[in-house]
Amino acid sequence: MSNNMQVVQGYSVPGQQQQQQQQQQYSAPMVEDYATDFNGYKGQPQPKKFNDVFFAFLFFVHLAAMACALPMALSAQQNGGGNGGDIGSIIYFVCVCGVFATGLTTVSLGFMMQFSNQLVKTALIFQVFTSLACAILGLMSGNIMMAIMGGLSFLISICYAFAVWSRIPFAAANLNTALTAVRANLGLSLIAYVFLFAGLAYSICWTAVSNAVLNTYPGMAFLLFLSYFWTHQVLSNTMHVTSAGVIGTWWFAPAEASSFCSRSIGDSFGRATTYSFGSICFGSLIVAVIQALRQMNHHLRSQEDAQIIVCLIDCILGCIEGIIEYFNRWAYIYVGLYGYSYLDAGRNVITLFQNKGWTTIISDNLAENVLFMISVVIGLITGLVGYLVASLDQNIFADFGFDSPGGIGFLFGALIGLVLASILMSVVSSAVGTVIVLFAESPREFEMNHPQLSMEMRHAWALAWPEECGRM
Repeated sequence: MSNNMQVVQGYSVPGQQQQQQQQQQYSAPMVEDYATDFNGYKGQPQPKKFNDVFFAFLFFVHLAAMACALPMALSAQQNGGGNGGDIGSIIYFVCVCGVFATGLTTVSLGFMMQFSNQLVKTALIFQVFTSLACAILGLMSGNIMMAIMGGLSFLISICYAFAVWSRIPFAAANLNTALTAVRANLGLSLIAYVFLFAGLAYSICWTAVSNAVLNTYPGMAFLLFLSYFWTHQVLSNTMHVTSAGVIGTWWFAPAEASSFCSRSIGDSFGRATTYSFGSICFGSLIVAVIQALRQMNHHLRSQEDAQIIVCLIDCILGCIEGIIEYFNRWAYIYVGLYGYSYLDAGRNVITLFQNKGWTTIISDNLAENVLFMISVVIGLITGLVGYLVASLDQNIFADFGFDSPGGIGFLFGALIGLVLASILMSVVSSAVGTVIVLFAESPREFEMNHPQLSMEMRHAWALAWPEECGRM
């Protein structure tokens, strides 16, 4: 049993002596003393209850409707022919690339911990040169719009790099803390891969249903797009909430979350799929509606007279989508940590940052740049493995009519590597956000349970924002 107090929807209760010592130092509530009010500076564990139930019910109704339509769609496609190729060879190819990408991604966690500061700098420079490459590619291909946008992005990236260069140590310390927590609970990756396979399975089913339905009812396109985006948003956000709960337990009670399949993983996953599932469906539906509208808007691009309007609408919807996704990221952390409903979680966590004066700090995405860069590198290396496998066995893609098996192997291998790396990096991304929230509201608990990491983050914080040190 842990000697440390757990305040994150927890189950462990500290010993009497330890409890008395911590009550003298901290004002955090005990596990049984649920508090429903937010004091503006610290979240409180909420009573176990099902939040936003209506949206969870609506989500399951929509899944039931898709399940009912699937047999009809499959029967409608039975008369269609097709060349399936050598499925065994394809499975072999996917397994080789998948195992390599998974192992490389796991090893990269330790590499990122060792060189977090250098990687943040490299990712920032990588972003600048990527924009420059897009501008040059646009000029060489004669695409003036691409060249202009790439040039503007290049200039903005340079200005951004100069503006945030002093914040690199804190971003590196934040990333290192998040990676330490994830490595202590690598079982989160298993749940992430389960969600990946669930998403792939639903995509296959959705494709079959949409092909059958749209042939008869073309007006159902919006609802089908809504179903697709909503389901994938729910899967992604459930993983986000689960990760937040595990990282929170590691923060307050490391003994409860310091093994591959620690108890905290099961507990956090259970809460995310039961009590908090309605809140996840609520926020996911809002984003899915915007994404479905953007997808419908793309269909208007075929009308040349409406190009300006289409671009304007797409820009507006993109901005709205970005704002909602930004809100969701922080809201779901409070959902995972304390069990708030969706709206309460979002309002409370934003209030926390406003009271702390951290509204600018949470807008930095330096750590996110590192995760994206590492995912791309892993994808490219896995693509090389795919190239070798396809070149050694040219029968793998022979039935698909490709002239260059090695080139197709590289593309498929890179895609597999990028997807698998992005899944585990999304877990790290959730951990990065959770660390920022917890560092804002519970720095003393962090110092007590993880003194070395706390010292690194405090030192980096003082270098990046010396004027904010008094707010800690």
